[in-house]
Amino acid sequence: MNHTSDREVIMQKMRTTFEYRQHLIHDPEKSTTILSVFPQFLDTKGLILQDFTLLFGSESASRLFERWPTVFKAKVIRLAETLTSTPLLKRLLSSAKEKREEQDSPEWDSDLSSFLLLLHLLSPQASGRKKPHKISISQAVDHVVVFQKACRSIQEHLEAEENRQPYILATGSSKEAISQFFIVVDKKLIPCQESSSLAAIDELFKVHFVFSISYDLPLKNMYTFLQTTIYGIDVGTTSFPAACRIRAVSRSDEGPSPGPDDNAVLKCQLVCPYGGSLYHSTDKALSGKFVSRSYP
Repeated sequence: MNHTSDREVIMQKMRTTFEYRQHLIHDPEKSTTILSVFPQFLDTKGLILQDFTLLFGSESASRLFERWPTVFKAKVIRLAETLTSTPLLKRLLSSAKEKREEQDSPEWDSDLSSFLLLLHLLSPQASGRKKPHKISISQAVDHVVVFQKACRSIQEHLEAEENRQPYILATGSSKEAISQFFIVVDKKLIPCQESSSLAAIDELFKVHFVFSISYDLPLKNMYTFLQTTIYGIDVGTTSFPAACRIRAVSRSDEGPSPGPDDNAVLKCQLVCPYGGSLYHSTDKALSGKFVSRSYP
């Protein structure tokens, strides 16, 4: 693989080395070397998607594209409309409904804006052991996606960033005109296969499983919702313990006006049958933010 640029050859050889890569990823002493041993992730599009499909099958791999536009997007927008308005919420709703006013500042496209509404519905979780603190919705958005003007140096952005959990880096002339999406992992860029925002969200989620990276704690509710409700990956059947499931309960739009406790088209409940946190208490966070975690 180090001596070819043929994409088909690289894809085939990466399929062949999948089992070896899984052993490497789940070895606490070697997991941080994965992007050095397999630098193809940094210049060959589609490898994240291929490894995720090998892990969970094509049916799970395609669920975001099948379910978000047809089932969840409209429900999330309707529920967000019932929340107390803020400038950020108003801008995201306008962009999600593709009804942005001319005076509004540029915001993300409809798919990404509707997805970011989840952060208003599934509030960021407090993080930190000694002094837990909760970040704002605006800060949580920056944990998911960062915009970079196409004319600015991406390398300077990476050098200025602290080492943190994976996020989307979107480059273009404006938030409405993104030319390319990347997933940033350990201060390295993994190019997304497609140029759509929904595809970038898909790869952001999948990179956590492909490299066995723990969720960004403030975003744990959002990621667990994606994992269990969208992709149908029930953590109770895997080996990491606190099987957290979010049940999405759809409410009918018909009937009397909802009361203050029923003001939801979509209600999300965390169900943790084993108690505790999402991760093993014995998981060792490595310098590159990788954690060892086993899969079926």
